Amino acid sequence: MKVVVTAQGADLDALATPVFGRCPMYVFVDTETMEFEAVENPAIAAAGGAGIQAAQFVIEHGAQAVVTGNVGPNAFNVFQSANVPIYLFGGGTVRQAVEAYKAGGLQPVGGANVQTGMGMSRGMGMGRGMGMGRRASGSVSPTPPPPPAAPAPAREGEIAALKDMASGLRSQLAEILERLDRLEKGG
Repeated sequence: MKVVVTAQGADLDALATPVFGRCPMYVFVDTETMEFEAVENPAIAAAGGAGIQAAQFVIEHGAQAVVTGNVGPNAFNVFQSANVPIYLFGGGTVRQAVEAYKAGGLQPVGGANVQTGMGMSRGMGMGRGMGMGRRASGSVSPTPPPPPAAPAPAREGEIAALKDMASGLRSQLAEILERLDRLEKGG
């Protein structure tokens, strides 16, 4: 089966990213052989509709399942129309994401778990739709009011996904700090 993992790099040891529509890379992996192809996201700099464009791109490249941390309603609808399931992955490498998928350890998404434009755009968490846009005068626009409360099941799923992401980020940070420490000590 061919799955795609949203990633920050171009190989199986690259860190998976929770961002779908504006992730840097898509790593397509054959779950039987672990052969892979990494492709830059052509929608990363899209002015709008990145989720839709990215979802269409992923489907055209033959993905039969998607492994990511977040998916907005537009991308979700494209995948749902194409009968391509989406699975949440809290953090780690592309290889770990595929292994978790193969072991049945990933939670399928029953709907979008972020609002349109509310994902961690460009990996920064402060992209479009986050109240950080510029006005014509160059001043920063005020933060919009919080979105309405999500229905309980969607909210619980989002909480679980965010906890998984936080756990993965803690793990990634620990690995980075350990590597940094080794490099600074000359090892």
